[in-house]
Amino acid sequence: MNTSMLLWSLLFSSIGLGFFIYGKKQKAVIPLFSGLGLMIYPYFVSNTLLLVAIGVALMVLPYFVRV
Repeated sequence: MNTSMLLWSLLFSSIGLGFFIYGKKQKAVIPLFSGLGLMIYPYFVSNTLLLVAIGVALMVLPYFVRV
C-alpha cells in the first residue's frame, strides 16, 4: 500500500461516515448503504484508479437515486 492509497481511503471513508450518519438520522436507505460501501470497499481494492472511480460512483449515487 502506498501513500496515495492510504489518503484516498481515508478521504472516502470519512465521506462515507458522513453519509452513514446522515442516512441513519434521516432514515434514508440509499445514503446509509452508500456510506457503508464507502467505508468498507477501500479494504478490498488495491488499484488507486479503481479506488477513486468506485469512490466517486458511490458518492454520486445518492444524488441520482432518490427513493
